[in-house]
Amino acid sequence: MIADIRKVISLVDSGWRGVPVLVIGDAMLDQYIWGEVDRISPEAPVPVVRAALRDDKPGGAANVAMNLAALGACVTLVGFAGGDREQETLESLLADAGVEPHLVPVPGTPTTTKLRILSGHQQMMRVDSEPDRHFSSADYKQLLSSCFKSLSDATAVVLSDYAKGTLTAELCQQVIRAARERNLPVLVDPKNRDFSRYRGATTICPNLRELADATGKSTGDLDPLLNAGQSLVGSMDVDFLAVTLGEKGIAVLRRDSRCHAPAVARQVYDVSGAGDTVVAVLALALACGVDPDAAVQLANVAAGVVVGKVGTVPIQREELLAALSQEIALDMGEKVLPLDRLLSRVTSWRSAGQRIVFTNGCFDILHIGHIRLLEEARRKGDRLIVAVNSDDSVRRLKGPERPIVGAAERARILAALGAVDAVVTFDESTPLRLIKALRPDVLVKGGDYTEEAVVGAREVRAWGGRVDLIPLVPGNSTTRLIAKSVASVSANQFTAGVSA
Repeated sequence: MIADIRKVISLVDSGWRGVPVLVIGDAMLDQYIWGEVDRISPEAPVPVVRAALRDDKPGGAANVAMNLAALGACVTLVGFAGGDREQETLESLLADAGVEPHLVPVPGTPTTTKLRILSGHQQMMRVDSEPDRHFSSADYKQLLSSCFKSLSDATAVVLSDYAKGTLTAELCQQVIRAARERNLPVLVDPKNRDFSRYRGATTICPNLRELADATGKSTGDLDPLLNAGQSLVGSMDVDFLAVTLGEKGIAVLRRDSRCHAPAVARQVYDVSGAGDTVVAVLALALACGVDPDAAVQLANVAAGVVVGKVGTVPIQREELLAALSQEIALDMGEKVLPLDRLLSRVTSWRSAGQRIVFTNGCFDILHIGHIRLLEEARRKGDRLIVAVNSDDSVRRLKGPERPIVGAAERARILAALGAVDAVVTFDESTPLRLIKALRPDVLVKGGDYTEEAVVGAREVRAWGGRVDLIPLVPGNSTTRLIAKSVASVSANQFTAGVSA
């Protein structure tokens, strides 16, 4: 289980509070041609791909920015581009996603572009266009100026190095020093073999091949390779390395310790962009004060989502919440939510195509009738929300002697049930406000109601939902239990008095 899971889920729910993050690096445009192969070319022994679909997506450092924006951050991207049509396409895609692009145009050099040709899930070929010369000192001066302007508002900095010439050693060191003077975490996704250019960063996030290139060790012998990585932590003056191990997860290396976050078992279609997702999630978590080990575990969960997609696709906040559903289910406190966080949770469920069921009640002294109602309600859809009357609301409905159990305890007990996905408390006499806000697909009440008497029935039907009535378990009610308890106490007192 992820440490500090409640803080983590609260941050994901809130869109990471919209923290500003600066990404600097090699921005790219990933282009895709999708098609089918049904013959071999007569001109040469190569497959003929019959193109059916074309698509453009931000790649490289731009994909890191897209991941951050999709999770809720306010993102600025600084890098070079070619002042060409590809730059226009890339900037348009970024702006549409809420990323502010500060791409310095360098005429005469192309915007780095990777064209992938695919048939089904199989990549057939990749064609790259990229700069073939060094950028000028004037270009770097303009780039640094843009970096420093954006740094003043940032809460974290990501250096996304794809070895295309943007992140020179001098530029890296100037940015790292300026960021650390402001106590900002600096995260590096490295492609350069010489890690000394990243000296002083908070963390460097290589994969196994990149770590092997930097240390001169083999990827085939993991323990010596990770030992060499630990030595780098001290010599590079970084807090830790987060090494992605492919299907084995992520290793966190410190000078005198290491820990391992195992991979989440998923079907892998494409690993492109998984490293971008890891560094993006780590950046947000560290910017918001999450413990580094918990941040790595969260990044590992996120990477498990994106490798199940084809192509460079950023993770969405709703997908990350869905991937954390098992962690949420194990923590009943994370099921008891205020309305604003519940609305965010509902959005994530709906984005996954899930049907929302809503029921409500006092649930004072939980009994088998309540359990039956909730289990049957859960079967009506994919997620069950239970709205619980506050103590004041119960008193207005049931009288001054109720509730027997306080609202906080009632909510936590309900949250511990496997059938329940979320619990929310309301102070009004009816849950109509909540129903209008949450817009459930199914509204459930007990069989002692008629459909027309159910609060919110008209509204739910109006937006295409339905109302279901669940038969009650005969002889079970809180009122009956209380009366039985009172009678038992009175009988015992009478017996004691007679004996005396």
